Amino acid sequence: MAEKTDDMSARLQHPRRSLGNRHRSQAEKFLSLTSADPQNLDWAEQSARQAVLHDFTNPQNWRTLVQVKLKLGDESGIRAVLNELFTILGRDAEALSQLDGISMVHSGPAILEASLAADPLDADEWWVSTSGSEEEFGGFVERLGKLDLTDPRANVLFSRRLERVRDSGREDEYLELSRIILAQRPSNHEAWTELGRMHERRGEFDQAWMCYDQAQTHFPEIEVRDRFKDRMESKMDGLESQPWKEPEVNNRIDFLRRMQSLAMPDLGDVSDEEDIEEEEVTDPLEQVHLLHAEGRLSEAFFLARRMAAEGVQGAFDLAETIKEELA
Repeated sequence: MAEKTDDMSARLQHPRRSLGNRHRSQAEKFLSLTSADPQNLDWAEQSARQAVLHDFTNPQNWRTLVQVKLKLGDESGIRAVLNELFTILGRDAEALSQLDGISMVHSGPAILEASLAADPLDADEWWVSTSGSEEEFGGFVERLGKLDLTDPRANVLFSRRLERVRDSGREDEYLELSRIILAQRPSNHEAWTELGRMHERRGEFDQAWMCYDQAQTHFPEIEVRDRFKDRMESKMDGLESQPWKEPEVNNRIDFLRRMQSLAMPDLGDVSDEEDIEEEEVTDPLEQVHLLHAEGRLSEAFFLARRMAAEGVQGAFDLAETIKEELA
């Protein structure tokens, strides 16, 4: 059972601090021994890479990896590390192309420190730096809508930040921003579950069921949708003779339509023109296939699930196929 959990954690790229600390300690040890045997530098690099792989939320792991790259004089390696960090922070990694004329060996560590100071990886530290004023928080909200959070590590990082937003009492902001994150990476079952719990606590039971449904769709073992249904039916048995019913199909379709629109870059609601185009094509699944071919997996997934709810033949199987690619 522990092995299965560990495999799942690795697949979802969730931080595992203990393993990260262990590999960083090994990297630091090998780094200190390089003067005695230069081969230790190769071992230091391998361990430092593993430290970042196992826990990308610890800034010290990134610092150690850059230190090893500096010792190696690896200009392109430092640039690659910063690119990866910018990806996890939801930034545009192409911004580094503006630094082509700058030596990463000389300036890389300073860029790393500036990035970590401006956008802390630790969720609690980030919240302290962000929640100081409405202006700071407003800037975060505006920025979040423009970021690419399709990387699973970025999605986990920002999901944890939103938990701090929720715990501070900003429930409406949490609900809105969580959907933006989930639209970019629907397979984040933990974020779906947290969002469902918030809706359930607020008495918004249809919305809660739909979030739990998404969570269980991507990770069937957790059974949060089934347990929610059992809780609801237990409540209803004490109040009424009829059992609680799942949300109407139209409500589910509206929910999936909204998620699809959020997954679209630089677009609000799905336009009427796109709806017309869907109706004009011979194959009702053609638009899903086109989105899939373009690599727009989140949009394709929500559209396929919506069509499955509408009873389009083959839509469910297609949604399941895309779901596997999103994992």
